[in-house]
Amino acid sequence: MKEFELKYGCNPNQKPAKIFMADGSDLPIEILNGRPGYINFLDAFNSWQLVKEIEENVGQCAATSFKHVSPTSAAIGKKLSEPLKKSCFVDDVEGLDDSPLACAYARARGTDRMSSFGDWVALSDECDEVTAKIIAREVSDGVIAPSYSPKALEILKAKRKGSYNIVKIDKDYRPDPVERKQVFGVTFEQGRNEFKIDKSLLSDIVTKNKDLPEEKAVDLIIALITLKYTQSNSVCFAADGQAIGVGAGQQSRIHCTRLAGSKADLWHLRQHEKVLSLQFADGVGRPDKNNIIDIYLSDEAEDVLGDGVWQKFFKVRPEPFTAEEKKAYLSTISGVSLGSDAFFPFSDNIERARKSGVSYIAQPGGSVRDDLVIDACDKYGMVMAFTKMRLFHH
Repeated sequence: MKEFELKYGCNPNQKPAKIFMADGSDLPIEILNGRPGYINFLDAFNSWQLVKEIEENVGQCAATSFKHVSPTSAAIGKKLSEPLKKSCFVDDVEGLDDSPLACAYARARGTDRMSSFGDWVALSDECDEVTAKIIAREVSDGVIAPSYSPKALEILKAKRKGSYNIVKIDKDYRPDPVERKQVFGVTFEQGRNEFKIDKSLLSDIVTKNKDLPEEKAVDLIIALITLKYTQSNSVCFAADGQAIGVGAGQQSRIHCTRLAGSKADLWHLRQHEKVLSLQFADGVGRPDKNNIIDIYLSDEAEDVLGDGVWQKFFKVRPEPFTAEEKKAYLSTISGVSLGSDAFFPFSDNIERARKSGVSYIAQPGGSVRDDLVIDACDKYGMVMAFTKMRLFHH
């Protein structure tokens, strides 16, 4: 296929629209089902690069959930704990533990379910039946993978009344080392960001504590690769083989850290026994359950769920989860990793990160206040590596 005509561009008024190879060669994809749009393909190509790079540098299969050209999360195929399965709404999925790829997508889709609503999925390896079953029951726009098992393809083709977008990509495709795009009629040209992110990038540890366990190094690598394909400014919290909070597209780095930290906090809180024991009323759907859980964990819970409103959603009135209880629970969290796509200009980012259990940090360094940032890390016994490489993505 030399080119593919799109229904429209970013918005319905932006016509004509198509994708094609500038040199006239065949596109490196096959559209197996549906009719992906302009934004779908932006998500597809960016998300595919992310999972492919994680697999190459960590050595495990990977999945990501993308929305509006940024990942909501990315994960490798580690088995989920029972609380995490329930938190991610996959505790009823048969065969989950036997499919690393399904575990990866369950993690990625379950991290920030509100942001992942209507996501684009990328899988580093062949989509199997278990992974397809999870995708099939979520609100999603499409998926890209190097191949699909016959059963997985059958399941996905039935999604959205047969219109679900399924894209197969050539796993061996390598783009030209120079990339171009136009803005306001002006062509921009630059070398592709081929910078390799692996454990060697974490060798310059600048803090007094230099103990970086292997599994924490993996979390930092996942965070940094996630940032490489996240709209800047961006900060990523990671734990247990996955991104647990992504703060993207903020003008101030502290706002990125606050946003990512608040998402990481929610990921932890959703695994608390009070949340896992909520008894929903019959007929409450998965998207509604997710929204209600977020309300339950918010400061407005009593206002929204008070005066009998709770009876619409729950079989039994939920026990309040007070601000003091949430703060106490989060204070027990540690061992979280954090990556930043550019240097921390002030130590306030470290103070905020500590509140979300961060113990390991990777950032480029190079600020005139590096000494203050290092001092803040030393105060809390954190490990911080300077990567000396910025990862802006626009």
